[in-house]
Amino acid sequence: MPSRRAFLQTSAALSLAGAVHAAGSDTIRVGLVGCGGRGRAAAGDALRADPNVKLVAVCDIFPDIVKLAGDELHETFKDRADTREQRFHGFDGYKQLIDCGVDYVLLATPPGFRPQHLDYAVKAGKHVFAEKPLAVDAPGIRSVIASAKLAKEKNLLCASGFCYRHDSRKMETVKRIHDGAIGAVHTMQVSYNTGLIWHRGDKPEWSPMEKQIRNWYYYSWLSGDHLVEQACHNIDKAAWVMGGTPLAATGLGGRQMRTDPKFGNIWDHFSLTYEYADGRRVFAQCRQMGNCQGDISDRVWGSTGRAELMSHSITTPEKTWEYSGAYRDMYVQEHADFLKSVRAGAPINDMEAAANSTLMAILGRQAAYTGKRILWKDVLKSQETLTPAEYAWGVHPVPPVPVPGVTKFL
Repeated sequence: MPSRRAFLQTSAALSLAGAVHAAGSDTIRVGLVGCGGRGRAAAGDALRADPNVKLVAVCDIFPDIVKLAGDELHETFKDRADTREQRFHGFDGYKQLIDCGVDYVLLATPPGFRPQHLDYAVKAGKHVFAEKPLAVDAPGIRSVIASAKLAKEKNLLCASGFCYRHDSRKMETVKRIHDGAIGAVHTMQVSYNTGLIWHRGDKPEWSPMEKQIRNWYYYSWLSGDHLVEQACHNIDKAAWVMGGTPLAATGLGGRQMRTDPKFGNIWDHFSLTYEYADGRRVFAQCRQMGNCQGDISDRVWGSTGRAELMSHSITTPEKTWEYSGAYRDMYVQEHADFLKSVRAGAPINDMEAAANSTLMAILGRQAAYTGKRILWKDVLKSQETLTPAEYAWGVHPVPPVPVPGVTKFL
């Protein structure tokens, strides 16, 4: 009698064959959950990546954002993005979209919602692309890892939005580092220092919950703070180069410029040190402040040279190498890679690695918030849940801004 795993794999393969032939001639029906700027861009990237993709459904918590996205994408892509009959909204709208007959689901809501949306999509047997980061707390990460494992059993695409791993320039640079081009890597320094970002204001008719979701970036339960939401790209590149997981992290930071209550409870700068058991170190910093020096970079030092990922270069005493090959927009390329794997019947599943990169950012945040040295093994087991017990309009208290030495690690 076949095992449960074999049965699931066979069922998934038959379902896949019925919807998408390996020859690539059949249409893949895409649904978008989360219609903000990143979500609309991801839908456009998927449509550009494969001519036999159609966007057939869109969903967002807010009906005005659903209409904006549906109309905008239809205007750009015409009949390849006709969602007029399948537009959903509300806290449970994602379930309606996932159940409406789509093959490939794009999850691009604020990351606080990501674990529950991923869980539902995988259990429903859908191929999933989930934007980074994948969660805002350790319980969310554990849920994502469980979903990734179930997706493997079902032979489903379970892919993340850590797009730099699909950038041919960085792929070649990292390959050369791993092949020993700069000797044994011992140190990385990664930075994501930018200016101020958007704020969508407030309206009298918005409840506290709506105000927070409209301005989701400034609330840790929705964004995970800007270290987790934005600088996670650099953290992921560090995880990619260094391999494995860090032993521990220490950090500092705070909230100096964005002190108005309208900016929720997140910080505006972080500085972190990640320790590896073999003595290697990653030094990470990020900042969102106006009128300050910007720096988005990833620098790697080895025993015989150094590399810079953003300039795709490697320098040794003998020579300097710079990437000069072909390049395709990485946001389009990642979907091309994912869709190709679906059509081939061997869907990509990078979700556990992406979950580790997200958790590495969460580890740094918790070390900085508490002012303590925190071990990887402890943050993985953390019971602190940032997400609310239920999603409903109305009052939703904002936790205090974290204070090192006062905020506790749970």
